[in-house]
Amino acid sequence: MKRPLSPHLQVYKPQLTSILSITHRGTGVFLSLGALLLTFWLVGLASGEVIYNNLQQHITAWYGKLILIAFIFSLYYHLANGIRHLFWDIGLGLEISTTYISGYVTVAASIILTVVTIIFGGVV
Repeated sequence: MKRPLSPHLQVYKPQLTSILSITHRGTGVFLSLGALLLTFWLVGLASGEVIYNNLQQHITAWYGKLILIAFIFSLYYHLANGIRHLFWDIGLGLEISTTYISGYVTVAASIILTVVTIIFGGVV
C-alpha cells in the first residue's frame, strides 16, 4: 500500500520565519559550544603562561578570530530573537507583516551589534 509522504523540507519553500527559527536553534547550539571554548580559555589562563600562550596562538589565528566573530554574532542574534519571542509570548507582533519586520530588525541588530563589538573590542 502506498501511503502519502508527510510534508517535509523538500516540499515547502523556506520562509523568513522558518529560517530564523532554525538559525535561533543553531546559534543556541553554537553558544553552548562557545561556552566550552570559553571554559578552556579560562582554564588555560589559570594554568600558567605557557598553556595560555599556546591557546592565544589559536585564538589570534584567522580561524580563531572567525570562531570568535561567529560566537559574538550568535550571542547577539540569540539575544535579539529571544527578545522577539518574549514579545510574542505576551501576544504582541504576531501578525505576519509584523513578524517579518521584527525578523529583519533582529538580523540587522545582530549584524550591527556584532560589527560594533568587533571594532571596539579589537577582535580584528
